[in-house]
Amino acid sequence: MDDSMLQRIANSPSYKTLRTKRLKFGWMLTIAMLVVYYGFITLIAFRKDVLATPMGEGVMTWGIPVGFGVIVFTIVVTAIYVLRANSEYDDLTEKVRREALK
Repeated sequence: MDDSMLQRIANSPSYKTLRTKRLKFGWMLTIAMLVVYYGFITLIAFRKDVLATPMGEGVMTWGIPVGFGVIVFTIVVTAIYVLRANSEYDDLTEKVRREALK
């Protein structure tokens, strides 16, 4: 790529929109993931008794479903990002590419 094309891309309103939307959404999902993960780790570190509490008459404790929930949350957050990237971000990226090639 030559410098003029890079400059056109950097000055493109579509590129600025894409960059802003992707950064905001990425940080929002990152913060959500950090809260869930570090919340789980903090619970393990400071309140083991909560996770060690049996769920009923059996031997399963609350730690198993909560840990599984953290894993499922990670998959869901990834799926949300991929769905948004494949729809909104791909459309904006294509618009930026078309504008740059003019």
